[in-house]
Amino acid sequence: MIPGHVAIIMDGNGRWAEKKSLPRACGHKQGVRNMKEIVNAASGLGIKILTLYAFSTENWKRPQNEIEGLFSLIRQFLKEELGELNGSEIKLRILGDLSKFPKDITADIESACEITSQNTKFELNIALNYGARQELIRAFEAMSKQGIKEPTEETVSSFLYTSGQPDPDLLIRTSGELRISNFLLWQIAYSEIYVTDKLWPDFTKEDLKIAVAAFQKRKRRFGGL
Repeated sequence: MIPGHVAIIMDGNGRWAEKKSLPRACGHKQGVRNMKEIVNAASGLGIKILTLYAFSTENWKRPQNEIEGLFSLIRQFLKEELGELNGSEIKLRILGDLSKFPKDITADIESACEITSQNTKFELNIALNYGARQELIRAFEAMSKQGIKEPTEETVSSFLYTSGQPDPDLLIRTSGELRISNFLLWQIAYSEIYVTDKLWPDFTKEDLKIAVAAFQKRKRRFGGL
């Protein structure tokens, strides 16, 4: 069975650049290029939802010039890829708090989400200024404001950024790091985890196929026998 929802922690852009004696910005640029390849590959495999961890709440600790470079890449991605996303019937959703982003980027993101909102072939979630603990606090605060005192798991899920979507079947992390990094902590409770030593810019459609094949060999028990 092909996983319906795949989430990827795209790690290793900076190390990829350093290994090639290039500025870290080159690694991020190549990482964005690779996003397009993997989105197309995922859709071609029959995956319905792809969630990509692009910018965490902890990434604000990075040097300002690197953050500005990431902003430029987001602008470029939206400008160059929106038409293809929409033409390919891809629905774009952003997971995270955009309030700290420059207003022009926020406006462009909101416009892109609106333009693609009726597409049904494939859903692309991009996590920007995302942190799972912050997402849960946001959900609990919203439930409290609505007077919900005894929430169920379904209730909590309905207040998350991924509301209405099934949880990821498969979580992939590139670069060989063995940690979750505050990513989709609620949603990945029963996800299968696949870690590769490949750095994100080197992660190919063949690597995605290998990860999916590994998933297909797993027996998912969900706590049962």
